[in-house]
Amino acid sequence: MKTIVRKRYLDKLSVLKDKNFIKVATGVRRCGKSTLMIQFQDLLRNENANVSILAINMDMPEFRFLAEKNWKEIYDYILENLNPKETNYVFIDEVQNVPEFEKLLEGLYVHPNIDLYVTGSNAFLLSSELATLLTGRAFEINVLPFSFAEYLEFTEKHTNPDRAFAEYIQTGGFPEAVRLSAEGNFFATEYLQTVFRNIYENDISVRHTIYGEDSYQEVVNFLIDSVGSTVSAGNIAKVLTANKKKIDNKTVSKYIDTLVESYLFYKVNRYDVKGKQHLATQEKYYLVDLGFRNAILGKELASDAGHLLENIVYLELIRRNYQVWIGKVNNLEVDFIVRNNDGFTQYIQVSQTVQDKVTLERELTPLNTIPDHFEKLLITMDYDTGTYNGIKKINAIDWLLNK
Repeated sequence: MKTIVRKRYLDKLSVLKDKNFIKVATGVRRCGKSTLMIQFQDLLRNENANVSILAINMDMPEFRFLAEKNWKEIYDYILENLNPKETNYVFIDEVQNVPEFEKLLEGLYVHPNIDLYVTGSNAFLLSSELATLLTGRAFEINVLPFSFAEYLEFTEKHTNPDRAFAEYIQTGGFPEAVRLSAEGNFFATEYLQTVFRNIYENDISVRHTIYGEDSYQEVVNFLIDSVGSTVSAGNIAKVLTANKKKIDNKTVSKYIDTLVESYLFYKVNRYDVKGKQHLATQEKYYLVDLGFRNAILGKELASDAGHLLENIVYLELIRRNYQVWIGKVNNLEVDFIVRNNDGFTQYIQVSQTVQDKVTLERELTPLNTIPDHFEKLLITMDYDTGTYNGIKKINAIDWLLNK
């Protein structure tokens, strides 16, 4: 397996280079943020062999001495190592681990000779507490594990994309998990379980009071098992309490917030198409990588295949920088309402297969109910394509590969 260039993210960084923003690469741990920054540093060196780059990763032995320093000592260290006569490209990995990191960012941001790039694995980095500091100053690039197209490029399994897609759903797109899966799924599963434990220990339990690890894990399991379904904290609390895991909805809500904050799940709100208003209830949560589902729940591929496909489609939509909502039309649901980069709206339904006439009718009805003429798509794993009353049916793999 080869190292792949994550072009979509590198293109964003190239556009933002030398712009007056703190470039913040966010995303779940081990998704490839550090590698992305190394690739961008290589790009800078290719453009200018004498470029001034200072890259700090406190997990590396040469920078471990900074781990116990306060923000001012780190700030002074950076200034001492700048080239005063030109722009310095400063990179700091996992900056949220620096005590009072916001003061460090503010000091470096205003320095005239610094173009600043940081990574973070926790949404606390861009939370409301920092809104005053970072509003208008930070540009977030949310990094995800490999897309299916990147997975194919990484594994070089282009000859049989259907089989590769089944493996992708099981293994997911964490680069190291994909690499280990070549030695057997056991190794990938063990790795993903370790990644989840690290996220819990380093991004969640150290920042939040967790009243019981068992109940917390039950909430995690419930959300993983419910991707593609509308959920509420109250319903989760009722189900868990009925199963002898007593927990109140406020605690469930808090636990869910920590999972979103650590980029393990993405929350998607509902939008009433006819009423043209955002709705505050019955949201959905999508898992950052389906490899976690197999590693944590041990579920088979065939289980809930339609919702798993929906999860993959959602992640691809946000990779493409689209705004995404769940649609409500009367009492019917549209899987996704999407606004693309040019401001155009799409309506998308996702189904594993619509070969059965009843299923086809069920999927088309919400789209046919929408009175406007924006593009409407039906994404399935079926090989046949076509058009139904203006609704385009597209094969999911073709759509994911932009064919």
